[in-house]
Amino acid sequence: MALRVAVVGATGNVGRELLNIMDERNFPADEVHAVASRRSVGREVSWGDRKLKCQALDDFDFSKVDVVLMSAGGTLSKQWAEKIGKAGAIVIDNSSAWRMDPDVPLVVPEVNGADVMDYGKKNIIANPNCSTAQLVMALKPLHDAAGIKRVVVSTYQSVSGAGKAGMDELWNQTKGIFVNDSPEPEEFSRQIAFNAIPMIGSFMDDGFTDEEAKMWNETHKMIDPNIKLTVTCVRVPVFVGHSESVNIEFEDAITPEQAREVLRNFDGVQVIDNPEDDQYITAIDCAGEWDTFVSRIRKDPTVEHGLSLWVVADNLRKGAALNTVQIAEELIKRGVLKAEAVDA
Repeated sequence: MALRVAVVGATGNVGRELLNIMDERNFPADEVHAVASRRSVGREVSWGDRKLKCQALDDFDFSKVDVVLMSAGGTLSKQWAEKIGKAGAIVIDNSSAWRMDPDVPLVVPEVNGADVMDYGKKNIIANPNCSTAQLVMALKPLHDAAGIKRVVVSTYQSVSGAGKAGMDELWNQTKGIFVNDSPEPEEFSRQIAFNAIPMIGSFMDDGFTDEEAKMWNETHKMIDPNIKLTVTCVRVPVFVGHSESVNIEFEDAITPEQAREVLRNFDGVQVIDNPEDDQYITAIDCAGEWDTFVSRIRKDPTVEHGLSLWVVADNLRKGAALNTVQIAEELIKRGVLKAEAVDA
């Protein structure tokens, strides 16, 4: 038996990537429906070598599908996800709308895959923020090995995290600067071309942004609420791929060599870290890849048990679309969704 799937938000960056990844991983879908806003009705999107015509969200009958991969933004998710769940489909949502709902599991399968079994209260499973997803991939095995006390994170987040409009703004500003006709910022608060903006999301009363709060709240929910975590999120002029500088203080001793071994043995993580041969990963290197990459693992001599490291991943993939598909695969492995075995 193969699955019936609807992809909501199929015309967006993440929606298109969802369809690509389903094809790449031979996801066992017999039917795939592309669903989007009414203005996108009839537009075609690709699922492998097949073309799907978009159907209107308002008119779609969700009782005829088993699982809905949703990447249509928080407002639409709040409006639709529970309705879809009541119609019988399991919703895997990529927005921030449900992540901190106590009745909705927040899942990165390699980190806390068993939590998918808590889907039943609302038939919704949440996908974490893109920057959180790659962070917890690095933190989880290290926390299991030596116990994390405190983490300081600085992110270098690509413009694709702001959608197609963000990518277009970087492209147009970059071109414009060379002809003395740079467009004014619209998607971002400042010029993004040749710049770094230390603000993503909206400022809160404590001076942090909601993007920064997402990272510590989601890490606490998925790994351990006792980890102390402070974050600065920065938007940089990179099209795809989020990078993070991560400083960790541990309860127990752990050497860089031990950390490399622990990370190498964790599913979905690759360690590329050889300073003598100039080996480390950048955002361009990880674009199009499934894994989370860790480099520059080194001792922090300012605390008793400390390490610093560099974490990079394709935010449209592990940070969004890939993780969403992996959650569906986890439901298959655990017998919740009935389908043939997934060829990963």
